[in-house]
Amino acid sequence: MFQKIANVLSIISFLMVASMSGTAYFAYKYFSSEQFKTKMINEVLGSMKPNIEKNIDLKMPKSTGLALPVSPKI
Repeated sequence: MFQKIANVLSIISFLMVASMSGTAYFAYKYFSSEQFKTKMINEVLGSMKPNIEKNIDLKMPKSTGLALPVSPKI
């Protein structure tokens, strides 16, 4: 009786370890893929775009000063 319970627990343990290992492997492959990197970059840049467009006019000068004189090197 005890042997059957131990065998069932062993099989359940093996299935749990195998499923966690498989999940970890596929998660690693997904998070290190180029599609995931591209998706995250697009999401970040998409969320930054309104702030950049709104604030760039505040930071840019309306006019510039005169050109600085440069002495020719001899």
